[in-house]
Amino acid sequence: MQKKAVALRYHQEEDRAPRVVASGKGIVAENIIETGEAAGVYIQEDRDMVELLAQIELNQEIPMELYGAVSEILSFVYKVNGKYEK
Repeated sequence: MQKKAVALRYHQEEDRAPRVVASGKGIVAENIIETGEAAGVYIQEDRDMVELLAQIELNQEIPMELYGAVSEILSFVYKVNGKYEK
């Protein structure tokens, strides 16, 4: 099975909702993950969520139906980031 990855961006001041900024499989997915890791971005593994998010066109906001699931991930990420920030 090929690796898949989707990257989201959310700037509270600019975006109404998170948007898909990168999506791919195989080597593209590996590059997305490596770029995120190099930038210190938290990587969440969730195959079902990736399948849903991969259907969204690049630079499009996620649909309202995914707000709940994505907000849980973002909430966890913010907690993790706050825990390790100095």
